[in-house]
Amino acid sequence: MRRRRAADAVVLAYHNIVPDGAEVLGDRSLHLPQREFARQLDLLRETHDVVPLDQVLEPPSGPRTRPRAAITFDDACQGAVTAGIDELARRGMPATVFVAPAFVGGRSFWWDALAGPGTEGLAEDVRRHALESLAGRDDAVRRWAECSGIAVHAVPDHQTCATEAQLRALDGTEGITLASHTWSHPNLARLSREELEEELSRPLAWLRERFQHVIPWLTYPYGLASPQVVAAVAEAGYRGALLVEGGWLPRHPRGCIHPYELPRQNVPSGLSLRGFELRVSGFLTS
Repeated sequence: MRRRRAADAVVLAYHNIVPDGAEVLGDRSLHLPQREFARQLDLLRETHDVVPLDQVLEPPSGPRTRPRAAITFDDACQGAVTAGIDELARRGMPATVFVAPAFVGGRSFWWDALAGPGTEGLAEDVRRHALESLAGRDDAVRRWAECSGIAVHAVPDHQTCATEAQLRALDGTEGITLASHTWSHPNLARLSREELEEELSRPLAWLRERFQHVIPWLTYPYGLASPQVVAAVAEAGYRGALLVEGGWLPRHPRGCIHPYELPRQNVPSGLSLRGFELRVSGFLTS
């Protein structure tokens, strides 16, 4: 299958990387242990050419023998920008970290804070209400939870968003770029036109004012978009935008799919190494 896909590319979607020995609370599928991430990178090194995100849209320059893979992280969790980037740096692999600046400075994310100890994640009715009725807005979800008697829990530091100092250190790491995950991680499909424009323009300006290695790419919070959102992303000057699932890029992405609706291969925690190999070889999709 890898030989058949030698001209293809896949974008891998990660969230947090859990430092060895650290505990996990909340949505466990988003928090991959560091040792498992290291094993996945070693496998990728044997089977794929790991390239910067910008390169996955470029057509192959000649015959290829291995597929290309790009590595991305949503949310800029502290574990990802420390333990995760350390593993990448040891192997000389590039990656892009998508930042929602409203959370920078150690803020936790509502989906972890509401899940609580001893659970695998949120109840489906809680998640649906938060995303649809409350537009995934962190402050609104927390207020509703408090009024509804749903406990809000503290989470380990590695699950919170990175500090500006950590992002500044990241900015100097070879092969690492920063990009936009909107300003405050709402469900973009539930916003007004004015709110949508601010969520798209503000994070790029914030990143460019502070860091050198910023690319005009976006990942949709919760993987949610709409035709109106996609049009606004194009108008805001982004080069490309990524969903959280969907599998591999088509063989000729510029001619076959919209650059603002690009699929990714999600990599959840709990996936076996052989399961990971099947996904990145093209047998299974997200």
